Amino acid sequence: MRAIKIRRLAASLLALTMLAGAPPLSARQSQPLGEAPTRPNVLLIMIDDLKPAIHGYGDATAITPNIDRLIARGTRFDLAYANQAVCAPSRINLMTGARSTSSGIYDFGMNLRDYMPRAVTLPQYFMAAGYRAESMGKVFHIGHGTVGDPQSWSVPPHKDHVIEYVSPEAKAVGHTREEALFNEFELPDEDVWEFSKTLPKGVAWEDPDVPDEAYADGRTAEYAIGRLEALKGRAAPFFLAVGFARPHLPFSVPKKYWNLYDPAKLPMPTFERLPDGAPAFAGKVGGEINAYTPVPEKTPEAQYPDVLKRKLIHGYYAGVSYVDAQIGKVLDELERSGQAKNTIVVLWGDHGYHLGDHAIWTKHTNFEQATHQPLIFAGPGIAQGAATRQPAETVDIYPTLAALAGLAPPKGPQPIDGISLKPVLENSGTRLRGYAYHFYNRPHRWGQAIRTEQYRLVRWTHDQTGARVYELYDLLGDPGETRNIADEQPATVKKLDAILDRQPHPKPLAKRG
Repeated sequence: MRAIKIRRLAASLLALTMLAGAPPLSARQSQPLGEAPTRPNVLLIMIDDLKPAIHGYGDATAITPNIDRLIARGTRFDLAYANQAVCAPSRINLMTGARSTSSGIYDFGMNLRDYMPRAVTLPQYFMAAGYRAESMGKVFHIGHGTVGDPQSWSVPPHKDHVIEYVSPEAKAVGHTREEALFNEFELPDEDVWEFSKTLPKGVAWEDPDVPDEAYADGRTAEYAIGRLEALKGRAAPFFLAVGFARPHLPFSVPKKYWNLYDPAKLPMPTFERLPDGAPAFAGKVGGEINAYTPVPEKTPEAQYPDVLKRKLIHGYYAGVSYVDAQIGKVLDELERSGQAKNTIVVLWGDHGYHLGDHAIWTKHTNFEQATHQPLIFAGPGIAQGAATRQPAETVDIYPTLAALAGLAPPKGPQPIDGISLKPVLENSGTRLRGYAYHFYNRPHRWGQAIRTEQYRLVRWTHDQTGARVYELYDLLGDPGETRNIADEQPATVKKLDAILDRQPHPKPLAKRG
């Protein structure tokens, strides 16, 4: 406890030092000293790889008391979807309000300012309205050839690790391929993808008996607490983006969070193949999961030993509970400081996550498990204890926050594909749009998808021949997406296909870099 208090004091002193050295807001942005903020603060909590594996979303396994209490004082979106089930593009979707199909940013190594050099990001929009915008932890994806966006913030972002080991056994391996891809150490002047292949794999999990602050998420929570303390009572309202890395691989989590779960009672995958009638390219083989030991790289995912599957699922849930505890610390400070009543809180997972269903692990598909994300709003003007089935997209967050803060609707100059969900936050029964749109590409194929309350239609279009292949799933009758019924319901395909036709034409598929 004494060590935690010392860290908290150090974070506060660092925060005050940063404030003292920060450039002043322009006269147009600032308010007279001594006046209370006239607009609400914004606390944006961003979580890597978090699907709705949350007790308050109906997951009976998940132990998430802190996210649950945020749900209790806000509005939960049950049908929120990532526009692109990839970490880097998904975060750019949020920060710009532009879908990947509008920006052309589909993958890692495709950087915001290369594709939209004049874009006004979400924090920039708030800065122009007099807000102080700060970033800590994993907010923009930095790594895999992707860089951040320093001009989006009032002060330099406070970065910490994404890939991190503390156990002697894991550290003995030395630098690993994923640490290289995430720029976790100084790299040689050569292609990072090629260099990473020369390094060993890191372990997929560890469970040392260490305090929360031994890992980056614990330190990010402490830093966020220090920032909330430092910003209290200032004339300018704040926009704080707090990014947490877990439950992203590796499942490096303190032992006490593993101990919350009985491995024998964890939910195991039950449908370990592609849906009947689905094209083979709709699935995924290997990828990120193969960067870790003891995952067998040449073994199909459905044939992993049960003990390995159970360990991976255990590690994911341990990571969920660990990050929930860090979120709780930040929410506690928000309440303790008296700022909760004037702060809009948004909790967002950047996309979903496969845990063995369809014989797939991690993300990077158009299936429900990869695209379904948690989205929660709480704060002034937002209905409490409400849930809605209004379909929502990541790109909706930008215009929604602008509306909640009383700002004019954003107009770009980049495309603003999202809509304001403010009417739904006032009345959860309101319906503004009958679908959410998402996208994932395969080589030479656009995978455009429409998700309604009942159906998902995926239209795969070859970018050279124009040939189309369809997937249709009834998520009410078949929530596990086990059978493609496109041939059985041509009228439904036609109706949803017409919605896709009304969307802007996707930007060309380009290779990263």
